[in-house]
Amino acid sequence: MIDDASSTYEPTALDAHAGDDHPQAGVASEGWSAPESTPRLAKLVLKRHGAETDIEFPINPPSVIGRFDPTVGPIDVDLGSLDPEGGYVSRKHAKILLEDGVYRLYDLGSSNGTYVLQDEFQKIDDAELTDGQEIAFGNARFVFRMV
Repeated sequence: MIDDASSTYEPTALDAHAGDDHPQAGVASEGWSAPESTPRLAKLVLKRHGAETDIEFPINPPSVIGRFDPTVGPIDVDLGSLDPEGGYVSRKHAKILLEDGVYRLYDLGSSNGTYVLQDEFQKIDDAELTDGQEIAFGNARFVFRMV
């Protein structure tokens, strides 16, 4: 309790942490573990002429990347509006998943391929994604960013 006159602190029974039912923050106790960290959000940033643009597509796994198909309906990350890149993206081109805290990219049998930049672009069936990694869906280039 704080006495306004002297501004001194006097502990109360609540401060004594009488029971062990509630572990203290930052203190490990038997049978208790810290909650898993919240996964970082991610986005795809369009890259043109060697530079990142201000065109971004948020990623909320599982995210299917492609272009709108009137028979199936909307898609999670619709690249169809990109001109000219959207014409080289399949309707269901790729998928980004978050598996055990790691973002992974899977090609879904696309016509023009999914690529990840290592020393050069490599066509992939699946790959782990890291922050700042360049990827391409057909000829549409992006930088994968974790935010």
